[in-house]
Amino acid sequence: MLHMLTMVAFVVTSVSAADPAASRTAPDRPPSTMTSSEIKAHNEGLPPTHPYFVKCRKIGEIGSLVKKARVCHTNEQWKQLWVQGNQDSRDTMDAFSSKAGDCRATGTC
Repeated sequence: MLHMLTMVAFVVTSVSAADPAASRTAPDRPPSTMTSSEIKAHNEGLPPTHPYFVKCRKIGEIGSLVKKARVCHTNEQWKQLWVQGNQDSRDTMDAFSSKAGDCRATGTC
């Protein structure tokens, strides 16, 4: 029995030591407010596909040819933003296509 417990403890220890990214948590504050060195320290040891890996993008500001805003989110947050943007687009297309195709209801035929 003691041999079995030792083996289980060894397996648990080697799994947690082999994958330190498994115990990582999300950043404690919004990634866009973090400095580049803080983001680099947070991403240390995380694979780029991990849900808490922080990615930054530079987005051009409207009305300026030069000015860009740095926007940073975790992979999980980028995915949620992408899903929400697609849903908003579908909702808008559905709202306008139902009105445009129904000329009998509006009397504009």
